Amino acid sequence: MIENTLKRLLQSGGTAIGTMVCDTRNPAIARALAAAGFDYFILDTEHGSFGLETVSDIMQMARLEGITPLVRVPDFSYPFIARTLDAGAMGVMVPRVKTRTQVEQIVAAVKYPPMGERGMMNARTNTDYRGMTIGEYGAWANAETMVVVQVETREAVEHIDGILAVPGVDAALMGPADLSVSLGTMDIGHPKVTEYIQRVVEAAKRRGLPSGTHVGDLAMLKTWRDRGMRLLMYSHDFGLMMNAGAAAIKELRS
Repeated sequence: MIENTLKRLLQSGGTAIGTMVCDTRNPAIARALAAAGFDYFILDTEHGSFGLETVSDIMQMARLEGITPLVRVPDFSYPFIARTLDAGAMGVMVPRVKTRTQVEQIVAAVKYPPMGERGMMNARTNTDYRGMTIGEYGAWANAETMVVVQVETREAVEHIDGILAVPGVDAALMGPADLSVSLGTMDIGHPKVTEYIQRVVEAAKRRGLPSGTHVGDLAMLKTWRDRGMRLLMYSHDFGLMMNAGAAAIKELRS
């Protein structure tokens, strides 16, 4: 079975760099991101228009290329999580998490007994089509599959210690845009937003867990790295292409 290199990197104290895939449906996006040196990417099925067949195709390519594929699911309900993992995702990021009870439901959907209640499927993309017994696959999946909670509301930050205390949670990733809306600032650089994000960074440190954020501003991302974040997510698929294209056009027209 394929090792979750992102999970190992974070567990060893390292810093991981990834991006969001929002629009590209060609599985080659996984190969391109791996070649560029990204440690992981998150496929966005909350806001993106990906069908499950596309998810599976991209997950398979990523697993072959050695880049860790995660999926942002639309909701924390069981069908979204379990089908995504069966399609080959090596973890999920769940948006709009607000309470410990929700996180307990998420972990139960991700993990097999005795950690959770996920239904067994051990013979397709999620096992790379390799024969494994139920016991072997259950133990592997519980050890390798990641649970990333997306913290993007005032309520989530105020419950962060309980959220991160749930066994099975691997990381907290901030959603600064939605957090700024929740705080009534509509500005991800507002001091109140910075204060709330820092509270999550410190709570994650106390638990020995990595925290991270997703922004399109490299200077801001480096600032949060220097403040202790280790799960860094920069821009998205079309953002990377458009930024590189705009820089080239500017240079060539100068």
